[in-house]
Amino acid sequence: MRTLIYTAFVSIDGVVEGPGGGEDYRNDGWTFQDIEFRPEAYELKGREQEEAGALMLGRVSYQGFSPVWPSMTEEFPKYNAMPKYVVSTTLGEDDLVDNWGETTILRSLDDVAALKQTEGGPISVHGSATLARGLADAGLIDRYHLLVFPVVLGAGKRMWSETDKDKQQLRLVESETYANGIQKLCYDVVR
Repeated sequence: MRTLIYTAFVSIDGVVEGPGGGEDYRNDGWTFQDIEFRPEAYELKGREQEEAGALMLGRVSYQGFSPVWPSMTEEFPKYNAMPKYVVSTTLGEDDLVDNWGETTILRSLDDVAALKQTEGGPISVHGSATLARGLADAGLIDRYHLLVFPVVLGAGKRMWSETDKDKQQLRLVESETYANGIQKLCYDVVR
């Protein structure tokens, strides 16, 4: 069984929208504004790329990343080479870029659950706030890798849904606080 890891840059009020810019969001690029760059705070991102066996995205994130990431050969060599899964009910095969390797469209969370039952390395979910909420509500996320930034953004897409559901216990497996105020928090979902 494969491990599904949701990885995100998140504000302390739970917003994950537009961390790197390029989106139509009033706080675009908030991870780079007024926060001192400390390379050690991003070590987790490099490790994730080395450990992942596949990349999963929702449609919106796929359409944002696919025109850019394939050309970022130094930054994302492993992600560019690994299999990708896009969870979408509307994306067609002809909407996929042809220079980003093997990409499979999954039509439902049931398809994601079936994929998790296969052999292979961890599946890393990037961006994809709507997908992340659905995966969490369906009990499909196994681990969270969060870089929490010392900002409050107010409005914006959040990583947590407002679904009325039972409490979900998380177990902290790794944490660190950096001089720029960013906190690394890695949690396993307790089943």
